Amino acid sequence: MTDVIVARPVIDLADRFWQWFLARSPIYATVLGDERYDDKLPDPSAEGRAEEVAGLKGFLGDANEINVSMLEQEDAITLDMLKVVCRIQLRQHELNLHHFQAMDQMAGPQGLPGDLSRFQRVDSEERVDRLLDRLAQFPQFLALHRANLLEGIAAGRTAAAPVVERVIEQTRRAAAASADESPLLLAHPELDDKTRARIKEAIEDWVMPALADHLAAVEGYLPFARQSEGVWGLPDGREVYETMILASTTLEETPEALHEYGLQQLDSIRTETAAIARELKFDDVPSMRAALAADPANYAKSSADIVAKATAQIAKATAAAPRWFGRLPEATCEVRAVEPYQEQEAPPAFYFPPAPDGSRPGIYFVNTYQPENRPLYRLATTTFHEATPGHHFQIAIEGELTDLPDFRRFGSRLTGAAYAEGWGLYSERLADEMGLFENAWERLGMLDAQAWRAARLVVDTGMHAFKWSRQQSVELLLSIGLTDLEASTETDRYIAWPGQALAYMTGMREIVALRRQLEQRDGNKFDLIRFHDELIGHGSLPLATMNRYLPDWVKPR
Repeated sequence: MTDVIVARPVIDLADRFWQWFLARSPIYATVLGDERYDDKLPDPSAEGRAEEVAGLKGFLGDANEINVSMLEQEDAITLDMLKVVCRIQLRQHELNLHHFQAMDQMAGPQGLPGDLSRFQRVDSEERVDRLLDRLAQFPQFLALHRANLLEGIAAGRTAAAPVVERVIEQTRRAAAASADESPLLLAHPELDDKTRARIKEAIEDWVMPALADHLAAVEGYLPFARQSEGVWGLPDGREVYETMILASTTLEETPEALHEYGLQQLDSIRTETAAIARELKFDDVPSMRAALAADPANYAKSSADIVAKATAQIAKATAAAPRWFGRLPEATCEVRAVEPYQEQEAPPAFYFPPAPDGSRPGIYFVNTYQPENRPLYRLATTTFHEATPGHHFQIAIEGELTDLPDFRRFGSRLTGAAYAEGWGLYSERLADEMGLFENAWERLGMLDAQAWRAARLVVDTGMHAFKWSRQQSVELLLSIGLTDLEASTETDRYIAWPGQALAYMTGMREIVALRRQLEQRDGNKFDLIRFHDELIGHGSLPLATMNRYLPDWVKPR
């Protein structure tokens, strides 16, 4: 008797889409440890965009042909996610976001050498050959992005001046460095002399001249930069912003509703902060903050001190996790300082997932630039958000769900950041429940981080929909405890990435509401471990999908 193979059209479609996506997104493939495209760069040209639009329309058409009522639950979720991804990306193409998206101080094309230094392996001659092939394409890659920016200038759709200024500063530093100072070499001290010489030659022949040309171009772009910080200054600014809200949250939310919710959350968090001040015997919150700012123990003496402290916090959270989770990630999480070439523009921390083949752990990057200006009392909540039990748990476990198609395991973030970032922010509150904060100061750090995400709702919508100035954003962020450096860096991040900052509090709002709903439904039989395992046991989900299916997965104990 022969085995009968049952066709699963959704899995076939998801697999086809994922392979197509990786071929079009070779850097993403490299990050995942897929080396098939390590000699390729993305195609930002008009022809490349046309091919992408045709592909997305084809996959969406195929998805619409599948009868959802006949599907198993996980297949229905996969199909739903595929449709969400195609629709959002098509909507972004329709709005010609390529006119200004390449002007980005955090993920712009000028940062490619640094990106490759983190993820592209160079431990064999064949792998080095693929890297060199990539570097040879770097001049054309930058030139194609500049063509898109010139198209944007002609259409009156340009990036905002603060973002352009940061890109100029970043590119100037990179162009002024010697080849020996390139992250492509600094990241690999283990290279032998011959390999180092080959990479250095490619840097001198391709990378440095390309960066010099790009610097001249972005300096010439500055006079045309958008003077309004928000996208409201674009001819189709309202539509652009609503599309970016959808891309970030997967919800059809209005700027007005999100702005108001942020203000409400800020009021609630201020009440909690006042309670901390009373607990610490201060007359009011300003006097508490003044004492904290003046305390030398609140600041690290070196970058290494910050990395060591974050490493210890991960170890503490990992030890406590089995009392709150039934499933733990197999991959470990390593702490690294943000590299010098990017630290001035980088956010306070961020996370990169482990390679599926186990060749690289999860990496928690913590920004140690000017450690004397980075208060330590907030480090714990950042660690619990970015690493354990936050992003590392959710994203590493997602990659380990081998019964799901690769699209679900590695591509689900294409549906927006709200699910993963909501989990990260929820994890900060969960860390308090878990008893991970060492003292009231670290709990204050958690509240400040929560206020920061609530403020993001206010300032992101403020700048992009309500014509707030950059200074208004900086002042609000300063009022909730951010330093001058953080407030300015964060504000410019929101300007560069409209809508992305809305994902955090929006995602947590949906997770907390769902938990409260199930606690009320199940009473003292509510199983929190089961809730957490099911919440992060199906990969990232669109928020509406999560709300629809999770109640059926979490059963009373």
